[in-house]
Amino acid sequence: MANIYGYVRVSSTDQNEDRQLLAMQSRAVPEKNIYTDKQSGRDFNRPQYQKLLKRMKRGDLLYVLSIDRLGRNYEDILAQWRVLTKEIGIDICVLDMPLLDTRNGKDLMGTFIADLVLQILSFVAQNERENIKKRQAQGIAAAKAKGVKFGRPEIAVPEDFGQIVKAWEGGQTPLPAVLKQCGMSEATLYRRLREYRLLAPRTENKKAVKRSTF
Repeated sequence: MANIYGYVRVSSTDQNEDRQLLAMQSRAVPEKNIYTDKQSGRDFNRPQYQKLLKRMKRGDLLYVLSIDRLGRNYEDILAQWRVLTKEIGIDICVLDMPLLDTRNGKDLMGTFIADLVLQILSFVAQNERENIKKRQAQGIAAAKAKGVKFGRPEIAVPEDFGQIVKAWEGGQTPLPAVLKQCGMSEATLYRRLREYRLLAPRTENKKAVKRSTF
């Protein structure tokens, strides 16, 4: 007997899958047959999807709300569609695109139309993602050109950093106390210490030049 399954995917744990779950319920998909992944769709190495693949057999029906819930990569979607419909032999129904329902048009023309629509949708979805990435990169480049800094702000070095380091290297101050005084992690301390030692000779040279002018 054929079984009905549903596949739901959101890109991260903080996204809501309720709309997809409601769509599955509206098609009477048993709750135990709904598989949900909370991760990127860049490939098909997702735990729940892989479990679903192993469970489905020829003649079963799989519902997905939209083609991008199945996957995000144009070539991978086409390859996976063939695995599902040809190798495993299931039917797929993409709820927001009625033309992508393999139960309809089992003849050559119906298969051709479904394949054509799938290729167009997959290409458009991937092209839009690439355009979004380009726009994001352009926005970041424009912001950097205006002096906008990204990432965590640099931790300022204390004015008496040299004295603190000297006391630490002389064994007068333990490392935990130095980290607390500077408000830094150990890794940051060593990084800023390297920077300090590189800049120190330049600073001393400037002071010497300034003194020589008087």
